[in-house]
Amino acid sequence: MKSQLNKLTEVGWTRPSFRLVGFTIIELLITITIIGIIAIIAIGFYRPYILKGHRSDGINAILTLQLSEERYRSTNSTYGTLAQISGNSTSPLGYYSLSISNVSPTSYTITATGQGTQASDSENGAACSPLTLTVSNNNVTQSPAACWPS
Repeated sequence: MKSQLNKLTEVGWTRPSFRLVGFTIIELLITITIIGIIAIIAIGFYRPYILKGHRSDGINAILTLQLSEERYRSTNSTYGTLAQISGNSTSPLGYYSLSISNVSPTSYTITATGQGTQASDSENGAACSPLTLTVSNNNVTQSPAACWPS
């Protein structure tokens, strides 16, 4: 065996050196830090889209109450309160609290106020909490206008 090893070294073959392969703890810490920084930045940019998606919960709840108001008005001489139309005081997913005010024979206002992080929702600089829908003499006004779909 030794003679074969000598023959190989004569032709330029060298014995392989064994080197430890792997990552040092410093390299792992730097990698974890970089991943953490990227995740924080990504979450910051993604948060407005999450709030905008949750806004549909409030808008759908308002529109459901609007339908209930019109159904109630078709059989009564005035629009109804939240209790009279058997409406819920929170949106289906719980991101908004709901109320009905200014109830009269010709008008009402439905308000959805954001709860928790949804209270800080905004669109083009306009705060989107609370969302309101006002019906007065068959005219519907949605505010803030920037927060409602076109």
